[in-house]
Amino acid sequence: MKRAIYTLLATTVLASPVAAKEFTWAVTTDPQTMDPHAVNSAPVLGFLNNVYEGLVRRGKDMSVEPALATSWEPIGAGEGWRFTLRQGVTFQDGAEFNADDVIFSYQRASDEGSDTRSWFAPVSEVVKVDDYTVDIMTTAPNPIFPSSIANWMIMDSGWAEANNATLPDKENGNYATLNANGTGAFQVTTREPGLRTVLEPHAGWWGEVEHNITKATVQPIQNPATALAALLSGDVDFINPVPIQDVARLQGNAEVKVIQGIEARVIMLGFPHEAAALKYSAETSDKNPFADVRVRQAVAHAINVPAILQTIMRGNAEEVSQLVSPAMSGYSTALAARPAHDVDAAKALLAEAGYPDGFSFGLKCPNNRYLNDESVCQAVTGMLAQVGITATLDAMPVQNYWPELRADNYDMYLLGWSPGTFDAEHPIRFLASTPNEERKLGSWNFGGYSNTRVDELLPMIQSEIDAGKRQMMIDEVTGILQDEVAYVPLYVQPLVWGARSNIELTQRPDNFFILRWVTVN
Repeated sequence: MKRAIYTLLATTVLASPVAAKEFTWAVTTDPQTMDPHAVNSAPVLGFLNNVYEGLVRRGKDMSVEPALATSWEPIGAGEGWRFTLRQGVTFQDGAEFNADDVIFSYQRASDEGSDTRSWFAPVSEVVKVDDYTVDIMTTAPNPIFPSSIANWMIMDSGWAEANNATLPDKENGNYATLNANGTGAFQVTTREPGLRTVLEPHAGWWGEVEHNITKATVQPIQNPATALAALLSGDVDFINPVPIQDVARLQGNAEVKVIQGIEARVIMLGFPHEAAALKYSAETSDKNPFADVRVRQAVAHAINVPAILQTIMRGNAEEVSQLVSPAMSGYSTALAARPAHDVDAAKALLAEAGYPDGFSFGLKCPNNRYLNDESVCQAVTGMLAQVGITATLDAMPVQNYWPELRADNYDMYLLGWSPGTFDAEHPIRFLASTPNEERKLGSWNFGGYSNTRVDELLPMIQSEIDAGKRQMMIDEVTGILQDEVAYVPLYVQPLVWGARSNIELTQRPDNFFILRWVTVN
């Protein structure tokens, strides 16, 4: 049984002698929810990593390290993993953490209504051994399983039950949508969606305090120029992202600094593979040209990725040929080349497919989710027009964008994907597997791409221990996805953060902003 502990510390002990400070940061996308199991998106998971914790977490160098579990070990010959839980941990309302919360969080996060359900496709059951030991059983050996659950956050079962939030409700919301109760270093004290979210230190946090923050306020500012002005004036201490075109100007200002890197996120174009017909074409409304691989190949040849990187990204991004970047485990080095920009080849392919005069279609794109996303889509629209494919661009805020994709309201779409495991298996599972709710596969495969061989290889990739054999299978999948042009990978998104000069922080390639590593000098 769980028991509540109400003797919380009155103050937060600071590891640094630097005086405690308030901190404000601006984001382009406000977290859609405070529920860690309702929405599987980086703005939600990145923010909630400051409030909730999992059994494991990623450190400053992205390595997997203990969090609510102090250790883990494989069971038998690959039947699963045993996790030893950390004792003495309390949730932010004072309730004690134990194995009951792990069992509850598994059931909740793997429920049909959870957007994180596909994370648990390899899991057969979760067993409570004792109050501080759980066994997570898998359907086959799964050597990368611990790293795959770094963003699975544990909720207090008693709190969820008391507030009628035992299951996530992404569509209508519930108590956990606006409120939070984790074990993390910070707790939510004010939540005003679209306006501000206030965090304060969790005085009873089990970890070593590295920050000196007394209060942190998140302000969504969709207009990049407005966010930049707020940083320059000192109204905010940190912005993400910095507009690419303003990087040089900020680098010459002693009061601010630019933190640059390459994110794990691949930006790509997606197709309606299983659609019978286009939805937004003026003249081709009875069939789906994108169902023909030659048309998809034409799209790949029509996009001048180097030009996008030079003009829109100002040389701050890297082109990519696969669903993962070269920095990820499982990247196929032999398949690094992407289709050449070739207008004549694109036109020839269209003619061969029966569209010598091209066709029109609707391109959906977010305008506040990825760096310069709308500008990239505008460039894509112009490039496709050069080969006779006329796109009507519909760009919208991300909170409207995901529902449109899930309702199949598109003919082509822009998507960014950052593998939570930093491994090529991740996008195969989410983006390239035939959608299957029962098996928890393909949950972000909006277009319904399907290939029997890819589906056969995925469980083999997940269970193979021999690194060489595993890479051969990943290479085969990568080759299939390239040959069939399941997606058109464009580039790896750059990281461009801006901060006041007195701010110390850590930038990780997953683009998660971890508040417990921030110091205000």
